[in-house]
Amino acid sequence: MKENTSYSLLNSINNPKDLRKLKTSELPLVCKELRDKIIDELSCNPGHFGSSLGVVELTVALHYVFNTPIDRLVWDVGHQAYGHKILTGRRDNFCTNRKLNGLTPFPSPSESEYDTFTCGHASNSISAALGMAVAAKMHNENGRHVVAIIGDGSMSGGLAFEGLNNVSSSPNNLLIILNDNNMAIDRSVGGMKQYLLNLQTSSCYNKIRFNLSNMFLKWGILNEERRKSLIRFNNSLKSMLYQQQNIFEGMNIRYFGPIDGHDVINLTKVLNDIKDMKGPKLLHIHTKKGKGFAPAEEAATIWHAPGIFDKETGERIVKDTNGIPPLFQDVFGNTLLELAEQNDKIVGVTPAMPSGCSMNIMMKAIPERVFDVGIAEGHAVTFSGGMAKDGLLPFCNIYSSFMQRAYDNVIHDVAIQKLNVVLCLDRAGLVGEDGPTHHGAFDLAYMRPIPNITIASPMDEHELRKLMYTAQFPNMGPFVIRYPRGRGVLVDWECPLEIVEIGKGRIIKEGKDIAVITLGPIGNVAKRAIAKAEQQSGKSIALYDLRFLKPLDKDMLNCIGKNFKKILTIEDGVRKGGMGSAILEFMSDNGYNPVIKRIGLPDNFVQHGNITQLHEICGLDEDSICEDLLSL
Repeated sequence: MKENTSYSLLNSINNPKDLRKLKTSELPLVCKELRDKIIDELSCNPGHFGSSLGVVELTVALHYVFNTPIDRLVWDVGHQAYGHKILTGRRDNFCTNRKLNGLTPFPSPSESEYDTFTCGHASNSISAALGMAVAAKMHNENGRHVVAIIGDGSMSGGLAFEGLNNVSSSPNNLLIILNDNNMAIDRSVGGMKQYLLNLQTSSCYNKIRFNLSNMFLKWGILNEERRKSLIRFNNSLKSMLYQQQNIFEGMNIRYFGPIDGHDVINLTKVLNDIKDMKGPKLLHIHTKKGKGFAPAEEAATIWHAPGIFDKETGERIVKDTNGIPPLFQDVFGNTLLELAEQNDKIVGVTPAMPSGCSMNIMMKAIPERVFDVGIAEGHAVTFSGGMAKDGLLPFCNIYSSFMQRAYDNVIHDVAIQKLNVVLCLDRAGLVGEDGPTHHGAFDLAYMRPIPNITIASPMDEHELRKLMYTAQFPNMGPFVIRYPRGRGVLVDWECPLEIVEIGKGRIIKEGKDIAVITLGPIGNVAKRAIAKAEQQSGKSIALYDLRFLKPLDKDMLNCIGKNFKKILTIEDGVRKGGMGSAILEFMSDNGYNPVIKRIGLPDNFVQHGNITQLHEICGLDEDSICEDLLSL
């Protein structure tokens, strides 16, 4: 985007050192210009909108008060880090954000020294920042400050509490900023949300306590051991007076707030006041997601990632979807409601993504049977296991890359007991602009070794509906259904619900020279590539839809092994350990020796970019598959 000359202050800030040269009184104008810059850029280059607008003042205050990058800012998730990127030398390149070979969608240490830690998912900032704070102390870097910035939605994750629990027992001077906006992507849920809404600690009280503490330290009355004892006594006294235990001070973490997170001048003052305090501390701020852009303030969920919009009118520019196939997630959401209306044992479980996975369709119709558990994937799986143990049938929908955080829960709490839990892995395969932290690259490889589990992937919308219908029958055990982000291939996506025989694949097209084996929607690309390759070479190429990675269709694979000397496997997942590896193992174990070429994701983290670009890079596009067929 062409540089906007109206950014009189922002255009002079090439790094935080430039920001720190300004007067405090100039910071509100910096915030206004930074917010306008984000609105300008994202109106035509879409990304995570509301989160970044909500922390503009906080971002400015942090870089103004702290000596970054020597001082460490550890962002949680990274949705809110656009202002951070703009202030740290990436202003003029911000127009490339989320584009192929452009700026990364989230903070990345490989991109900037100001990005201290990878943050694509949630709840890891406290643990990572604590590690840095301990390292600073052990290296005698007493002047280095470490700050973790975490939202109330991320606070629902178990890892955040593991970090908090350890904060008070490790020597550190960590500062935690709790950005409380009552939102994750959808509205925040759970006890922590209500706790933060109710929590009130007097800012006046904290100011007096801080001033007295400094005075007593100077007079020699107060030392570190006495300070800790006084904090424990003070926390007990305050709990008695308020008749409420402050969870943070109960962990011996000094608590300050809540304060207005949009008052940049007061924020800088408070941060300056507390930054050099010894020991762990937490500053609780209130912000509004989408602050400064009225439509985003009014509809935070929609404006989390709204796509292209008119910055003047606030009108989102939405493509006409009439006559085109639906999103896989919408097929899932509508089919789940259809099944739930027929089977009263079905319940829905989602970790903070009811809109993202379209479980909001069932939530609207049957709210008492849908559970949004917050950003807590491990809990979502074990919670589903508990319900299944006592007779319910959970459809637990978790994005493929986020399911990685619940891997042990799948094994220990579901698979060992053969519980009837349907694990729906949305966003499987490459997801596009969100990049390597969000690509669903590994699910086939990490699920395949687990005993007692069925793994399936539908080639199209009809198959998704049939697999969901099949999974809800009794005694199916753990049943994984993985499908991608984006649209399918069938406009007429509704079909009769029919049971699919477990472990049975399909032959899509006969052939005699080469056997192509696919799993999931990538089979549709393979179908077009086969037609092109046959036209160019005269070869006869068969196409098989494996359908199930586990159990494998042994009859179909034995037939392929007996009749074909050349096999091409194609999957939207990593080659190492995935579907192609399963085919190699089967052929070897059963005495077949065909030439097998495997197409899938490479042994590296695939960058961000649109799906078409990434498929071309990974050799999963129609032309690349055609070339592979011609080379066999």
